[in-house]
Amino acid sequence: MRILSSRFHPLIFKSILLGVVLFLTASFTLDSKTKAKFVNAQQNETCFKCHGQSKYSYENPELSKTVYKRMGSNRIINRDLFYDSNHKQFKCVDCHAEEYATFPHAGELRMAEKYVCIDCHGDDPKYAKFEFEKIELEFKESVHSTKHNEDFTCWMCHDAHTYKTNARTNENIKKTVAYDNSICLTCHADVTKYQLLTDKTNPNILVKHEWLPNQALHFKNVRCIECHAKVNDTIMVAHNIRPKAEAVRICVECHTKNSMLMTSLYKFKVKEKRSQAGFFNGVILNESYVIGANRNYYLNVLSLVIFGMVIAGICVHATLRILKRNKNV
Repeated sequence: MRILSSRFHPLIFKSILLGVVLFLTASFTLDSKTKAKFVNAQQNETCFKCHGQSKYSYENPELSKTVYKRMGSNRIINRDLFYDSNHKQFKCVDCHAEEYATFPHAGELRMAEKYVCIDCHGDDPKYAKFEFEKIELEFKESVHSTKHNEDFTCWMCHDAHTYKTNARTNENIKKTVAYDNSICLTCHADVTKYQLLTDKTNPNILVKHEWLPNQALHFKNVRCIECHAKVNDTIMVAHNIRPKAEAVRICVECHTKNSMLMTSLYKFKVKEKRSQAGFFNGVILNESYVIGANRNYYLNVLSLVIFGMVIAGICVHATLRILKRNKNV
């Protein structure tokens, strides 16, 4: 046993050493790629080491020991989502006060006013194509702004740590719908956040939309803003959210060839397809629903059932004929 141990121990040691070297090499390569892709990743890590997970630690000189604490859920920032967002190249202190770079953070920093979109993107030729000034004016007319004033900011819907322009970059309409609707449901499906702005009971979304035919299909294929925002074809996404009394309830507003969906949800796709296949074909290719042009789901099912019954009837009839002929023979 001693002979075997003396022979194999160096081999095991070398294997472990090689594994450590390979791991460090891979780690270094990965880190280098991260640094190259996100120039401020290393500096941001001073914030992420606490705000990037559910717990953090610090040295308490009074107790002479390391103290572990739970991070509040509303202060945890997902690294992957941040580095997939529009602001992935920014330093944390570009938007947050420089004093946050030191720990413990001064209590008054929490009282500081946060930047809003227009503070950085307004009156800047670089962002002119995104029409931030028009978006700001639309938002000021929305029910969110008129009812809640300065308490309702861009941050309520667009978390700067995770937000990305999904509608302009995603080829899949359903994914755009799901992403945009999740923004609305952040408040309207979460009573704890909803009641930060009001003492009213958060209405049940499903109950409030019971009147809607094929409710599940609408929620899956249409954004909330299609019915709850005033359409504006001059900006990319409507921001003038109207009171519930002004919500669209007339089917033909969406289910016609000149649908307002063509100027909102499908606007980017339709403009692209118009030049390739013409307006009408562009609509069909974009999977929008136009009365008279698209099939009805229930009629599709009914036609399949009838077709199946016809085939079954023919098979039964043919079988009976064959059995009768064999009997006569």
